[in-house]
Amino acid sequence: MEKTPGFDIDQNLLLKLPLKIASKFKVIPVKEDNNHIIVAVTDPNNIQMLDELALILGKKVKPLIAGEEEITASIKRYYGVGADTVARMVAESGSATVEKNGEFKELEEIDDTALAQDASVIQFVNQIFIEALKERATDIHLEPQQKGLKIRFRVDGNLRDVPIPPALKYFRGAIVSRIKIMAEMNIAERRLPQDGRIEMKSGGKQIDCRVSTIPTLYGEGVVLRILDKTSVRYGLPELGMLPDTLVKFEKLIEKPYGIILVTGPTGSGKTTTLYSALSKINSPEIKIMTVEEPVEYSVEGINQIPVNSKIGLTFARGLRHILRHDPDIIMVGEIRDLETAEIAIRASLTGHLVFATLHTNDAAGAATRLIDMGVEPYLVASSVVGILAQRLIRVIDGNCKVEYQPDKEYLKDLKFKLSNGEKFYKGKGCEQCLNTGYYGRSGIYELLVINEALKKTIMDRAMASEIKAAAIANGMRTLREDGWEKVKKGITTINEIIKVTQEDETI
Repeated sequence: MEKTPGFDIDQNLLLKLPLKIASKFKVIPVKEDNNHIIVAVTDPNNIQMLDELALILGKKVKPLIAGEEEITASIKRYYGVGADTVARMVAESGSATVEKNGEFKELEEIDDTALAQDASVIQFVNQIFIEALKERATDIHLEPQQKGLKIRFRVDGNLRDVPIPPALKYFRGAIVSRIKIMAEMNIAERRLPQDGRIEMKSGGKQIDCRVSTIPTLYGEGVVLRILDKTSVRYGLPELGMLPDTLVKFEKLIEKPYGIILVTGPTGSGKTTTLYSALSKINSPEIKIMTVEEPVEYSVEGINQIPVNSKIGLTFARGLRHILRHDPDIIMVGEIRDLETAEIAIRASLTGHLVFATLHTNDAAGAATRLIDMGVEPYLVASSVVGILAQRLIRVIDGNCKVEYQPDKEYLKDLKFKLSNGEKFYKGKGCEQCLNTGYYGRSGIYELLVINEALKKTIMDRAMASEIKAAAIANGMRTLREDGWEKVKKGITTINEIIKVTQEDETI
């Protein structure tokens, strides 16, 4: 009899042991050993179970003691998430026969709308949500393929495949219909994209999901963005800013008027930064109003307006009416057009502090983007007081963090500024981090504070590269430089910084 904290599975043996038996006895075959098959079990003294397994597997069984959680995780990993539920769905359909290799023959045509209300389909969708929350996923992707269905989770910014049973492909229409019912969408409309929302509770937490469907060649694709509405708000110190950047940014958000822009691509943490800044300065003495699409988190004491373009409530219209409600501080979810930009600038010039986001690659690019929209350079120079560019980086998992020494020539090629005694770290990979070496995310930042010299550069319609060079001369740390500091502190890896930032050509 053997006992081990972990095991690798010979997947050919899985074809010999039906999922129903594996789930019933909490067992999983591991490998063949001469005339025996080693099977992970929780109860090695159950002789009747061992005899039944030997009969099914066709060889004598040698038990290997393992924990129930370990076996359950292996069943989920190798048979697929919700495998027992899918097996029940197939059995209940009464339209499939199982072949010797474990694959299912074609099912007769199923009424997806009716099946979407089936208890097994409901249970499977719930299992997907539970698994996503367990793995800290921010997004769930359901992607129909020519020969099946692919489910992927986005964890710490990276997508990864979720193992699912092969037979699930026959129920993909029912699964999409179930999600559309939950999101109060039109389940009969499959030719046009739709948006919806799901609210649920899990483990005492209020979970909000934004749902989007889109027709593809092989069926409807679905993406669910998961928002934990009860999650603890980040304070500015928890965002990952270096101390000097944090001091400068806190001074900016305490200004009485002006525009503070936060830039970066979708999913770079801009909204979290804005909420953290607003929470820092929120008090009973001031009135804060926001116009957002959508309102991702509700914040007590702040008046939040959701954009609704279907009824004509755009950013510009919402912002225009906000000014009639006597706010002190305004947040605009995104400046997308000239009208919104002009109203935001007018608000800042009449004594309001305005926060807004822009989609640009770096801080300097935000000034030129406003000018490209049609805003006069002198208005940009006189209204914008600071621009914060940011990215999210994965953090090394402290559970499997190890020191290593990268090639020095490689570091020189990357223009990494070496000093004596630097240590470098990476994650080996473990169960906690799903063998990625990373667990959680933090931010890297590039803060451009507008001074008189930069105002003149902007008014001269300088290119973004010239504005960036002037800002660096004034002491601005670029995104990559900020990333290098996080590498030196053992927070993240060199590869992660290379992945999310560009080389600084102006340095």
